[in-house]
Amino acid sequence: MILPIRSYGDPVLKKVARDIGPGHPGLKQLIADMYETMYAASGVGLAAPQIGESIRLFIVDCSPFAEDEDGNPTEDAHLKDFKKVFINPYIIEEEGEEWAFEEGCLSIPGIREDVERQPKIVMRYMDENFREHKEAFDGYAARVLQHEHDHLDGILFTELLPPLRKRMLQGKLRDISRGKTDAKYKMRFTPIK
Repeated sequence: MILPIRSYGDPVLKKVARDIGPGHPGLKQLIADMYETMYAASGVGLAAPQIGESIRLFIVDCSPFAEDEDGNPTEDAHLKDFKKVFINPYIIEEEGEEWAFEEGCLSIPGIREDVERQPKIVMRYMDENFREHKEAFDGYAARVLQHEHDHLDGILFTELLPPLRKRMLQGKLRDISRGKTDAKYKMRFTPIK
């Protein structure tokens, strides 16, 4: 089932999400619904808070980064099969010189900005079967994971921008919270007071 994506301004996006256990009710269906929702919105990642669930869960499918606009394999062709579920994830290491890349967010449609992030991370997480993993990621995969991990800590990518750029976006962000957007997917809006 395609779920509405919460927009900028929804309080759930500012909460620190809680860990969950193997008995979390409806988890398998929630993960399936999140994938369906993410694909319907043409996203590469979706965190549970974005669909109103304040739990430490996100999904990714980085296959769009495996090809260029003409369908040719890129240097990140290994991302073609990078589809994962992350439960209770925590970044335990970050390293390397920060690099800028234009990011967007399904909760903030129509805004894309360069965000500085470190190129390498180590993350501890559980998969959908609650098997524990400690894994290193780099490049685009690391960037996507950092973006989704931020959602679980109540951080949106716009908060990582320089102060002047943040001020310049305030009007657009307010409009998004009020539903003034041309998003082509199902959203739920909570106007900023």
